[in-house]
Amino acid sequence: MTFIAGIDIGGTKCAVSVGKIKSDGSLSIVDKQKFPTPHLPSDAIQQFMIQLDQLLLRNQISKVSAIGISCGSPLNSEKGTILSPPNLPHWDHIDVVSPLKERYGVPVGLQNDANACALAEWTWGAGKGTRNMIFLTFGTGMGAGLIINGKLYAGTNDMAGEVGHIRLEEYGPLGYGKHGSFEGFCSGGGIARLAQAEAEAVFQRGGSTSFCSSVDELSDITALRVGEAAQAGDPLAIAIYKKVGKQLGRGLSILVDVLNPEVIVIGSIYGRQLDLLEPTAMEVLQREALPESLSVCKIRPAALGERVGDYAGLSVALNVL
Repeated sequence: MTFIAGIDIGGTKCAVSVGKIKSDGSLSIVDKQKFPTPHLPSDAIQQFMIQLDQLLLRNQISKVSAIGISCGSPLNSEKGTILSPPNLPHWDHIDVVSPLKERYGVPVGLQNDANACALAEWTWGAGKGTRNMIFLTFGTGMGAGLIINGKLYAGTNDMAGEVGHIRLEEYGPLGYGKHGSFEGFCSGGGIARLAQAEAEAVFQRGGSTSFCSSVDELSDITALRVGEAAQAGDPLAIAIYKKVGKQLGRGLSILVDVLNPEVIVIGSIYGRQLDLLEPTAMEVLQREALPESLSVCKIRPAALGERVGDYAGLSVALNVL
């Protein structure tokens, strides 16, 4: 019986999971523990060990065969160090791999969250059985994990897949430090900023919208609120998601033309708002992408859905076994 452990490091909370690899290669999550992200990295690393020890003891597991860590960028996967992610103050050149390797005596891997989710969807989800796959986060931000020729491709210094930085329009919502970027249009924050601008323009014309009642509430707009309004038939919200779908289609066409993947798996917001985004995105994609490349590529929502984060660290562990 093979057991592996996964650690997910987030800005507000962390999670430690233990999974069991079955004989057919499938995975079952045995147990999981969440806790608030400690202020200091040293305290966090200590908590990882405490929580993992408790999970092993509680489930009568003698040891794990590998440990995988998923964390936001930037990081150095070869050295096992986290390099000042914006959502993790004080995590500046922090070695998270060595302490765990020394404590448990097993292989330990570190990957950014997009790469880890890509490995998870490739191993157990919508990309299973493919050799060339792209995973798009489409959540708080827009990043990509790349599986090329049956292997994770992280790039020269772990910066491969930063597709959110691609500029799709000269002007547009701010994302990844660039107006009109892929992340500016296709991310939770980008959709909120786009909706704020559109709602403000409507108010100036004397109009109204169901997802925001006044100028004073513009800052409270979220992608979720706009999506719910669109699902309920609000014309402005529907128009906003059509704009997002159009830019998603443009971004997808670039990836199809450049990387010629078998499947592009899209997480988070895409799965939640599939009926709003898919028709427009596919229409643009059909028009923009090379027909030969598009004919062999499928666009799918993440099969692991909201659980993909639970599998992310475990997929990194499996990748270093």
